[in-house]
Amino acid sequence: MPDVAAGFSELKAAESNHLAGCKACAETLKAMSATMSLLDEWKTPEPSPYFDVRLQARLREEMAKPQAGWLQWFRQPLMAAALTVIMGVGIGFTFMKGGRQTTTPVADLGPGTAVSDLSTLDKNHDLYANFELLDDLDLQLDVQATADSGETVAR
Repeated sequence: MPDVAAGFSELKAAESNHLAGCKACAETLKAMSATMSLLDEWKTPEPSPYFDVRLQARLREEMAKPQAGWLQWFRQPLMAAALTVIMGVGIGFTFMKGGRQTTTPVADLGPGTAVSDLSTLDKNHDLYANFELLDDLDLQLDVQATADSGETVAR
């Protein structure tokens, strides 16, 4: 239909028969033909006689301006693409890691540290829960502490 409306081709017999019976298609073709005739009448405006000269002068001015400094490399497409790839890889590694935190094994912390002591207590809970000597040791430390403070204690 656009080719017929523009005048590039003629209607075939089957198309003519369809347009004779179909008012919607006939109106569409008529509207397209009107639009094409308006476009044929339209004249493009001519640029001013000094347009090219002014454009070239403006381009020379822009090229002569000093660069914007260290942020200038952001404007270069290759550097922007490289920065995008680097950021994507970094974010990808963060999500692949799954938020897991790496912790130092207890064996590397050495004996006597709080983490090592808590781990040992956790592993040997049953042993320490039934170890009555620890209760006696706490009692002896309390007795000795009160003796050091000057109170009379009978042993």
